[in-house]
Amino acid sequence: MTLYYYKAVTLAGETLEGQLDVANPDDVIGKLQDAGNIPLEVREADSGDSAGLFAALFKRKTLTDAQVVQFTQQLSTLLGAGQPLDRALQILLDLPESEKAKRLLERVRDQVRGGTPLSDALEAEHGSFSKLYVNMVRAGEAGGSMDETLARLADYLERSANLKGSVINAMIYPAFLVGMVMVSLMVLLVYVVPQFAPMFTDMGVEMPLITKIVLAVGETLQSFWWLIIALIVFGIGWFRRQMADPPARLKIDARFLKTRVVGDVIRKVETARLARTLGTLLKNGVPLLSGLTVARNVMNNTVLAEALEHATDEVKSGGGLGYSLAQSKSFPKLAIQMISVGEESGELASMLMKVADTFDIEVKNTLDRLLAALVPATTIVMTIIVATIMLAIVLPIMNIAGAVH
Repeated sequence: MTLYYYKAVTLAGETLEGQLDVANPDDVIGKLQDAGNIPLEVREADSGDSAGLFAALFKRKTLTDAQVVQFTQQLSTLLGAGQPLDRALQILLDLPESEKAKRLLERVRDQVRGGTPLSDALEAEHGSFSKLYVNMVRAGEAGGSMDETLARLADYLERSANLKGSVINAMIYPAFLVGMVMVSLMVLLVYVVPQFAPMFTDMGVEMPLITKIVLAVGETLQSFWWLIIALIVFGIGWFRRQMADPPARLKIDARFLKTRVVGDVIRKVETARLARTLGTLLKNGVPLLSGLTVARNVMNNTVLAEALEHATDEVKSGGGLGYSLAQSKSFPKLAIQMISVGEESGELASMLMKVADTFDIEVKNTLDRLLAALVPATTIVMTIIVATIMLAIVLPIMNIAGAVH
């Protein structure tokens, strides 16, 4: 027997945590489901998350995001065509190119053939499938509409991947531009500029203030580069520790939300994620309170996650979702109004999906505008910096030429 830690959600939306002494994780999941709860996490009680911190940082996912989307779409199609689940999984075994992915699907297939529900088989793959993914599949199993559930899930994953991909693609050119300019600046400041210092000193030329500043920066980079790298590494480590500490992260997330442009984007992204997650869960028969608890787990900003938790408590007390979200004053007014309309019309799930589509478009348009402005702004800033360095070199040379004449 082994002691397992579990975390689950009741049908009333309450979070349960505890430990069970059973033979394997499947027994824990079975007991939770028999009690009418939705399992969120099951692991050995003595296996802390911090033990594998460095392993988690460098561990590659068995299935990429694109492969998960493809797997979900194709499994939905096969099930919709009337194929049994184990047969559909067998067909999908020929699709992945990596051996790790094939072995993962083999394990899932074997568990399903042994009578294990698909959701439990996916959850046993330790992070290859998200909690949202597992809970969606579990809801589909309970509702008897697995193909429709997987189709909605694939659409959700594809939209999320498209938004993420569009941001990454738009950032490639600005990142390349900034990288090349930074390399050029380092070469100028570390190797080129310091070579002029002895010449200016030997000739006794009076150096302008701008030249002294540029030479000082170059000498600092040349002599203390190791200290600068150490400070950067220390800063990254400190920031990661702060983000791992709940009170500190709450303060950092609050600062991000108060930032004029960044805060607006974060608010819209989180609202779209909340709406699409909750709408998809409701469409698959998950109760509202349980859906709210699951949706809270997929939100990245802790301030908005806490606001959602307070809204969940309001809903438990009998308040409407739109009214409850409005009390926090953390979510966009348009989203709250649309949700309230959905509640009044009895079409909350459909309206949540419309909220998600609306804010996905707004996020994309906002990012497009920001990135369109970023390239010329970066070019101008870098041009000014390079011009300043060149001016710092040219001015003393002009003084020398004037003295010679």
